[in-house]
Amino acid sequence: MDLRLTEEQAALVQTAREFARKEITPRAAHFDETGEFPREILKKAWDTGLLNIEIPAEYGGLGGSCFDNCLVQEEVSFGCSGVNTSMAANSLAATPLLVAGSDEQKRKYLSRLTDAFSFCAYGCSEPDAGSDVAGMRTRVTRHGDDYVLNGQKRWITNGGVAGFYTVFATFDPALRHRGIACFVVDADTPGVKAGRKENKMGQRASNTTDVIFEDCKIPSSQLVGSEDGGFKIAMKTFDRSRPWIAAMAAGVIRRALEESRAYALERKTFGVPIAQHQAVQFMLAEMAISYEVTRLLTHKAAWQVDQGDLSAITSSYAKAYGADAAMRCTTDAVQIFGGYGYTKEYPAPRRSSAS
Repeated sequence: MDLRLTEEQAALVQTAREFARKEITPRAAHFDETGEFPREILKKAWDTGLLNIEIPAEYGGLGGSCFDNCLVQEEVSFGCSGVNTSMAANSLAATPLLVAGSDEQKRKYLSRLTDAFSFCAYGCSEPDAGSDVAGMRTRVTRHGDDYVLNGQKRWITNGGVAGFYTVFATFDPALRHRGIACFVVDADTPGVKAGRKENKMGQRASNTTDVIFEDCKIPSSQLVGSEDGGFKIAMKTFDRSRPWIAAMAAGVIRRALEESRAYALERKTFGVPIAQHQAVQFMLAEMAISYEVTRLLTHKAAWQVDQGDLSAITSSYAKAYGADAAMRCTTDAVQIFGGYGYTKEYPAPRRSSAS
């Protein structure tokens, strides 16, 4: 096994790292404080080629791998996980089309993301159906050659800024997973509207809203895959996207480690930098270990996805471990910063809430 990056991947990491350092990090506190959507930064990311990494070249994309996408997401999350969430949501919403979309659907919708700066959103979660995808209540009925959607999606990243949605709905809730279908729906379709923007504790730079469907009529050409294939599409989408969450966690952990280490070398108590106190050294060591483990799990999971192995449990390991590690490391960062860790003058509280 060779863990070295290719020259192209190393260049991609350097581009993303410089972008995060110059464009994201200096303004992250502003967007966290105000909750504004960082459209200007995201436009620059699109111009730089850091958005829509996995869209194939034939549809105008970079044609990158899941591994490439994870490399970028770690660097962007180092700057601000909220900005990364907004970028990753495009990839998430595009994935059902990559998994099961027709060539016509791919050319129409994926090309929209690459031809012009725009967003899309993934509509799966509902007020009473998050992890329990089969428990969704958004209904679809067929009327001749058309479908009609009615229901509410919740916690939808990019919900208020998306130009189109990939949406899951059920013909009959009693059928559970066998009754679910996937559709691609333009945001300007009559009967579609975004709800209010959520005022979140963390990742405040990302736009999160409800998306509501009221007698929304769409043609049969908007069906993605088969009428009973939506649940499988959703599961394959999650299998392909879990490594991204772990990559985001890796970026958050690395930022917590670097900020904590720098502060520990500067802050003095009892006449010496606190980095010389063993209790602080233990926390820094655990952060470093957590970063290395999260990053290695991420890379293995992404590599397996790129080999076509979507059944591998490694992506679940990476997501679960990385998310818990990010929470633990950012909480320790607050402790290392002491009283300053509770103020917004320093980055520690922002990283903690973002995790």
